[in-house]
Amino acid sequence: MTEPRRLFDCINYHLERKPLDVMFAAKEAGQWKTYSTKETSDIVNRLSGGLLSLGIGANDMTVEGRDKVAILAKNRPEWLMLDLAVQQIGAILTPVYPTINVHELEFILHDAQVKAVFVNDEELYHKVLSLKEKVPSLQHIFTFEHVPHAQHWKEVLGMATPELINSVPVISEKINYEDVATILYTSGTTGTPKGVMLTHSNILSNVIACLPCFPPGEDMKSLSFLPLNHIFEKMVSYLYLFRGTSIYYAESLETIGDNLKEVKPDMFTTVPRLLEKVYDKIMAKGTELTGIKKNFSSGHMVWQRNSRSIKTRASGTIFNWAWQTNLFSANGAKRWVITSAAL
Repeated sequence: MTEPRRLFDCINYHLERKPLDVMFAAKEAGQWKTYSTKETSDIVNRLSGGLLSLGIGANDMTVEGRDKVAILAKNRPEWLMLDLAVQQIGAILTPVYPTINVHELEFILHDAQVKAVFVNDEELYHKVLSLKEKVPSLQHIFTFEHVPHAQHWKEVLGMATPELINSVPVISEKINYEDVATILYTSGTTGTPKGVMLTHSNILSNVIACLPCFPPGEDMKSLSFLPLNHIFEKMVSYLYLFRGTSIYYAESLETIGDNLKEVKPDMFTTVPRLLEKVYDKIMAKGTELTGIKKNFSSGHMVWQRNSRSIKTRASGTIFNWAWQTNLFSANGAKRWVITSAAL
């Protein structure tokens, strides 16, 4: 592969160069479960084959004709695995925030003509199940967590035959740079939610434009906690994947502090407001210290702002990027915080 043209090219891009021992990682039963590039590739291809067995695919390759798959889940390895699997068979992923109210959810499922939904847990399963009779296009609901009387997502893996798996590369070769990769729906605060179609080029052009700003180094780790439903976190996730950076998923917003200590990531994304809250909390804690501890805290709390920045344009939207270096690490190692705001 000379140059990536689709988002799902990230897997073969690294299989041909330097496969990662840890492509994704998340806590399962209190322990970190990791997935290598090879393991991820196998799961994604089997998931694609399983979706094909359910009749989900590109059909006539028009936006209207391509099948839609929705996901309501927290950040986890299966989120991007599903995204990759759906993309490479020409279907379209439609992410939905797990906190959405049932009326807006019904509108989105109906408006997008969603054929299958993957949900995180029992609560979300019952939310979607309550709408199944109201959304004629909806045929399948799968769960990432084990839920009584519900189909687990790994059942889809078991539906893949060797013939279907072998057909995936043939299908993916027909998917182009300008084809729609995902449909994101607006929050609906100013009326009914609106579906925004983003192509591979919309997202991948931002990834490629940001690569020169990526911090130097190999075998780096990132921590993901901003919702993957948001295009900022999703785009940066593909930036990580093309750059060869491992993605560790925080258990929740409440455990970010503990997960940072466990993973010791080289970088993570956040929004400016959340970063300000963290900074204020750390500074407030520092004021409670006394003696040498207080001097140590003050002397090492240094933030180098706007060390690297880039503006990229896609779909009429300008993203303002700032790589911020956190220099208060006790061992002197640099940590990178990625923030963004739409201008």
